[in-house]
Amino acid sequence: MENIQALNQKLVSKNPEEVLSLALEYFGADKVAFASSLGAEDQVLTDMLFKISPPAAIFTLDTGRLPQETLDCLKETERKYDFKYRVYAPDADAVKKMVEEKGLDLFYKSTENRRLCCHIRKVEPLKRALKGLQAWICGLRREQSMTRADMNIIEWDDANGLYKINPLIDWTEKQVWDYIRKNRVPYNKLHDQGFPSIGCAPCTRAIKPGEDIRAGRWWWEHSDKKECGLHFKNGKATKKGP
Repeated sequence: MENIQALNQKLVSKNPEEVLSLALEYFGADKVAFASSLGAEDQVLTDMLFKISPPAAIFTLDTGRLPQETLDCLKETERKYDFKYRVYAPDADAVKKMVEEKGLDLFYKSTENRRLCCHIRKVEPLKRALKGLQAWICGLRREQSMTRADMNIIEWDDANGLYKINPLIDWTEKQVWDYIRKNRVPYNKLHDQGFPSIGCAPCTRAIKPGEDIRAGRWWWEHSDKKECGLHFKNGKATKKGP
C-alpha cells in the first residue's frame, strides 16, 4: 500500500468523479463504502457513485433523532436510484441507559454529554458499518469549518484504522448546488429553510444571514468543538497516514 502523501499527489489534480473511480479501483469496490448523512454534499456523491460501475456500498446512520425531512430525503433518494441504504442504528440498550441516567436532551447540559450522545448514536454504529473495509468515502469540504481546513483528499482515519476519502474537499458550496440543480439530484428540503448543515433535529437550527454555514450545528457550543466524533479523535482531526 502506498503512503498517504503519494496517494494525495496522484489525486490532487483529479475531479471528484475521477477520485471516486480511482479509489474504487485501488481499494476494490467491496472494500470501500460511502457514509451518507443525506446532506447536500452526500447527495452529490450518491449521484456520482451511481454513474460509476460497480458503485460502492452506501450506508447511513439513523440516530433515532433525525428530522422528518431527512427521512423523506432518504426515501426519495432510494426511489430515484432504485437501491436501499444500509442503515445502522445505535445500540438500544446503550441509548436507554444514557437517557435514563442523563435525560433525553442531555447534550444541552455540557459538551461532554453531547459527545457521549454522539458517540452512542453515531460513532459506535459507524464502527460497525466500517468493519472489514479498507476505506470510506465522506462528503467533507474544507470550506465547511475551521476543523476541516487542513484536510486532504485522502486521510488516514486512525480512530477506525482505514483510509478516509474526501472527493469534494476542494469544492465550494456553489459547486455543490450547481451540481444538484444541473443533475436534478434529490436533496433535503430543510436546505430551503436556511439549514446548510443538517444533523439530529434537536441539535440543528437554521442559520442567520452572515453566519458560518455550520453555525446551526450544536449552536450552544464554541465553534472549535463542533465535530461529533466521526471525523475527530482526541479533539483533533484525524489526518495522519501510515
